[in-house]
Amino acid sequence: QAHLQESGGGLVQAGGSLRLSCLFSKSTFSAYSMGWFRQAPGKEWEFVAAIPWSSDRPLYTDSVKGRFTVSRDDAKNTVDLQMTNLRSEDTAVYYCAAKLGWTAQAQSRSEYKSWGQGTQVTVSS
Repeated sequence: QAHLQESGGGLVQAGGSLRLSCLFSKSTFSAYSMGWFRQAPGKEWEFVAAIPWSSDRPLYTDSVKGRFTVSRDDAKNTVDLQMTNLRSEDTAVYYCAAKLGWTAQAQSRSEYKSWGQGTQVTVSS
């Protein structure tokens, strides 16, 4: 099982930007699709974005489309989540996750077998 480590969280004002990064520990990174999820206090887990192993056609939840961009660098074993025009409702702990291959259920938490510890993003209004 791969080890994932997120970084880049913090406190930002509404309208600002943050870039999250997730480092994947195994050399087989290019075979994995990567997802970002978040959980706000007292709320359900929410899918944010996912990028296939091929980097084709990333998926986004509707609330972040046009504001967040997911990308990967297979040479560095990293997946990034660039977040712009942040809103207070984006406040949450953000987690990256990894799954082999790609399926139509890429938005489902149960598809992912490896998870990071999470990084806090706080957006002040």
